[in-house]
Amino acid sequence: MEKIRIAVRKFEPFETTLQKLWNLFCQRNNLSIEAEMIPMELHDLYEETITNEGLKNGDWDIADINTDWILEAANEKAVVDLTSLIEKKAPQNYPEGWHQSLLHLQQIDGKTFGLPFHDGPECLIYRKDLFENTIEKENFQKQFGYELHPPKTWEQFTQIATFFNRPDENLYGCVFANYPDGHNMVFDFCLQLWTRRGSLLNAQNRISINHPEAVQALDYYRKIVNNPETTHPKSKQFDSVEAGMAFAKGEAALTINWFGFASMCEVIKESKVKGKVDITYLPHDRHCNTASLNVYWLYTIGTGSKHQQLAYDFLRFAITPESDALLTQEGGIGCRKSTWNHPEINASIPFYHKLEMLHENALTLPQTPHWPKVAELIDQMVLKAINSDISSQELLKTTQLLINQINSI
Repeated sequence: MEKIRIAVRKFEPFETTLQKLWNLFCQRNNLSIEAEMIPMELHDLYEETITNEGLKNGDWDIADINTDWILEAANEKAVVDLTSLIEKKAPQNYPEGWHQSLLHLQQIDGKTFGLPFHDGPECLIYRKDLFENTIEKENFQKQFGYELHPPKTWEQFTQIATFFNRPDENLYGCVFANYPDGHNMVFDFCLQLWTRRGSLLNAQNRISINHPEAVQALDYYRKIVNNPETTHPKSKQFDSVEAGMAFAKGEAALTINWFGFASMCEVIKESKVKGKVDITYLPHDRHCNTASLNVYWLYTIGTGSKHQQLAYDFLRFAITPESDALLTQEGGIGCRKSTWNHPEINASIPFYHKLEMLHENALTLPQTPHWPKVAELIDQMVLKAINSDISSQELLKTTQLLINQINSI
């Protein structure tokens, strides 16, 4: 029997949705082809598909690739240019059905190398039940002298996290994801940087992090991660999924994470905070604007696949309005505008329509083929920062020297 192989990002909503979609696809097209779907953690997925050339050599027909990796995948000729396939038979309502921020990172040299399937920019997720509680509001006003509301500045973030930090009740002020997987600590550093008017790029468009705004960003982040008066004690062990689950179980008042983890609180059976959650913009420095980060997941087809047309037909099916809504109902985040404004979805996830608002402030990471290597260096830098006394200035200087070596390649 023929078999199609799909490399999947390990995340239950992705896994359950893909299996349901494949079954429906085969049923509607009278196909009896098995799909072997292998869920993998981030590092393993990158290694298997790109480093070990699994997409090029035919090991994988379809792969979940995030936008951090897509330029490298395209340059390595690992993923199929979908342009001609789209011209012959475009996905339903393509491209108008998506926000522009979900279409541009896979566009390289005028070619399209993937189709968006899961997103949800970084945002501040908070327990609205705590913020709306009359007694909490009165106590906070007495202690800090201003009205309790979602923090607009990092100073307020620290104060509010301190106020809600109650270890005896298994409630902490905030929770982070500090597991060194080359992603979340990198994203957190970028958000701290951008909300202090910092940039990852210099005037020559080269990655440059050795500057005062980066020192401020790293100083604040390492301090709050290590602050027992504000932060969940298991943050250093958590990846983004585990941090999201801790919030969903009611263990934190605030978190900065992907929109999908707010949505998850409303739909998963483990959630203890259903109906008690809301989202808003990230805090920022007093003299700066807010920012968000947009990194999204793509469906891609391997250049070594012997089933490229079948794979594309499935991808078209997997991103229809109905399929996009199904992913959301399973606990992922659909990418279509129609899903964001879907009445039933907004009835169960009341803040879902705010996705468009987040995209208006969403920045993206530098599109360079060396970004995964740079991200590893930044990840290690932040890890050293939260686990050592080496000054932020020294860590940034040392890391920049290593980045310069990559820049010169």
